[in-house]
This record gives sequence, C-alpha cells and structure tokens, in this order.
Amino acid sequence: MTTSRLEAFSDGVFAIAITLLILDIKVPEVHHDLAHALWHQWPNYAAFLISFMVIGIMWVNHHAMLVPVARVDRPLLFLNLGLLLTVVVIPFPTSLFARYVRAGADSHVAAAVYGAVMLTAAIFFNTIWWWISRGPQLVHDHVDHVAARAQLRRFSIGIYVYAATILIAFISAPVALAMHFVIAVYYVVDRLATDSDGAPAAAP
Repeated sequence: MTTSRLEAFSDGVFAIAITLLILDIKVPEVHHDLAHALWHQWPNYAAFLISFMVIGIMWVNHHAMLVPVARVDRPLLFLNLGLLLTVVVIPFPTSLFARYVRAGADSHVAAAVYGAVMLTAAIFFNTIWWWISRGPQLVHDHVDHVAARAQLRRFSIGIYVYAATILIAFISAPVALAMHFVIAVYYVVDRLATDSDGAPAAAP
C-alpha cells in the first residue's frame, strides 16, 4: 500500500481535532464589564493557542516523516492509528487544563493529564519512525536508512521533555502550561530550520 490513503485519513483526523479546539472558547454572557469577562477566560485562550500549535506542528512533522516512505505495511497503519488516537484526545485535556489551571490541587492533575497525552504522542512518533527506519523495507530506494535510523536520537527529545512537564505539573500548573508553549515554539523553529536539509524534526 502507498502512503496516500494513510496521509488522507490522517489529514482528516488532524483537521477535525484542531477545529474542535475552538469549541471550548465560549462567548461570555454578561450584562456589564465584557472586557473583564473576556480576560477571565485567558486560560481558555492560552490552552487553545498551545494545543493549536501542537496539533499543527504534529501535522507538519507527520507529513515530513512520511516523505521517505514508499510503501505502508499493516504494523505502520496500526501505529499511525495509535498516534491519531492521541490527536483526537487532545481537545479533552485542553479543555481540562483551561478549566482547572487556577483550581489549586486539581490544577496539578489537569496539567499532568495534558502532559501525559503529549508524552503518549511523542512515544508514538518515535515508534513510528523506528518502524519506518528499521531497514529498507518501507522507504524509497534512494533513502539511507542508516542515517534515517540515526534521527531517532533527535526524535527522542520529545519523550524526555514531555515527561518533565508531567513532573513540573505537580509543582506549578501555569509553569507547565508555559513549558508546553515554549516546546511548541521550539518545534516550529526547529521544523523551519530542518526544512532546509529535508530531515524530520524532533516530533512532538
């Protein structure tokens, strides 16, 4: 099987998940001081922006990861489904984080859940790339699978960073949220820099 059906299905899932994020931002019902009501929803705006960036860079990196792939086998299809599972889940921890980021002890749990979903996505990205790069079976003939396998070290950065956000979540939920923003910005910059050499970026 070629990658066309896998990419088409994945693109649809990414598009739906990234669109669902906006549903958590509601128009406030107020009779006065609309500005204050809008400001009070800052966690929703922040969580939306971060998750939009995360899903967006995941989509970009998913495309880049499949560029060297010539054919798709059944294990890769199921691994991709695992990644898409985490993608469709992202709107839930986004809403959870936005609602409980200022809720004392509950904020730590919400932040940890968000980090756990991102960590799961990073694990699936790493596993998919490991499966793709394990040999010449799936990649185009001109691809150096030894060099591609070496990219695993770069991919694995996401696992350690997102694991750290889970630990930080139990110290400060707002700091954990800020870390996710910094990570998203880093991946955007890294992706732009990587586009010049054609190698996949470290996957979120």
